[in-house]
Amino acid sequence: MQTAGPEDVSFLDNRRYAGLLAQTKAGAVILHPDFAEKVPEGCIALAVPEPYVGWAKISALFYPFPQAVPGIHPSAVIDPSAVVDASAEIGAGAVIGAGAQIGAGTSIGALAYVGPGVVVGRDCRIHAQVTLSHAILGDRVVIYPGARIGQDGFGFAISKTGFTPVPQLGRVLIGDGAEIGANSTIDRGSAQDTIIGPGVHIDNLVQIGHNVNIGAFSVVVAQAGISGSTQIGQGVMIAAQAGLTGHLKIGDKARIGAQSGVMQDVPTGEEVLGAPAQNVKSFFREVITLRKLAQSGRKGPKQGSDKE
Repeated sequence: MQTAGPEDVSFLDNRRYAGLLAQTKAGAVILHPDFAEKVPEGCIALAVPEPYVGWAKISALFYPFPQAVPGIHPSAVIDPSAVVDASAEIGAGAVIGAGAQIGAGTSIGALAYVGPGVVVGRDCRIHAQVTLSHAILGDRVVIYPGARIGQDGFGFAISKTGFTPVPQLGRVLIGDGAEIGANSTIDRGSAQDTIIGPGVHIDNLVQIGHNVNIGAFSVVVAQAGISGSTQIGQGVMIAAQAGLTGHLKIGDKARIGAQSGVMQDVPTGEEVLGAPAQNVKSFFREVITLRKLAQSGRKGPKQGSDKE
C-alpha cells in the first residue's frame, strides 16, 4: 500500500499493516469490511470477507495463467499409439510414450517426458523437463519444472548377503487441481498406489515415498520428506524440512511445524513441533524451562557464598 499509485490496486490482509491505510495513494484497496470506512479520500474500498483471496482473483484477471497453444512442435517425439487431443500443446523436444493420453487444453513443456500408458487430464500444465511415468493425472494439475513423478520407490529386502530389490508395481494417482513444485519427487507405489488428493499443493524440493496417501487440500512445504505408506488426512499442513517416518497416520487438519521429526501418529487437529515431534504447547513449555535453567546457570553463585 505504501508504494501503490492512483492507477494501482493494493490489498490489506494483515492487520499489522492497517496503519498504512490512511496514507495510501492506491486507486483501490481490497480489504475486510471492518476497514472499508478507513480508506482515504479518492481510494476505492473493495470489501470482501477474505482479502487475500480477492487479491489472488483480481491479479489473475490482469495476469491470467497462460493457456495452451494448440499444436505439436516439430522436434517432439510422439509414439503412434499415444492419444493427444487436438487442443493440447506439445513443446520442443517433448517425448510422449506408447499409449499415453494427453487431455484437451493441456500443455506439455519443452523436454518433458510422458511415459508409456501415462494419462494426463484436461487443462493441465506440465512444465519443462518434467518426467511422468506410471501415473494418472486428473484435470487442472500443474507440475513445475524438473519434478519426477512415478519413479521406483526405495524398496528392498535386507538379508545376510545384502540387498534384494523389491519390484515397485503401483502407480501415482494425482487428483484434480493438485500442484507439484519444481524438483519434487513422488515415488510410484509398491504393491498399491501412491495417491495425491484433489487440490493438494506440494512445494519445491519435496520427497514423497511409495504408497503415501495425501488427503485433499493438504499442503507440503519445501524440503519436507514423507516416508513410505504414511497416510495423511485432509487439510493437513506440513511445514518446511519436516520429516515423517513411514507407516504413520496423520489426522485431518493436523499441523506439523518446520523441521519437525514425526515418529508417531498425529491425531486430528493436533499441532506438533520439534524432534521428536510433540504437541506444540508441550514443546514451548520445555523450551522456556530449558531457557530459564540456562539463564540461572550463567548467573553463578550469589555474593557472600562460600561455594566455588
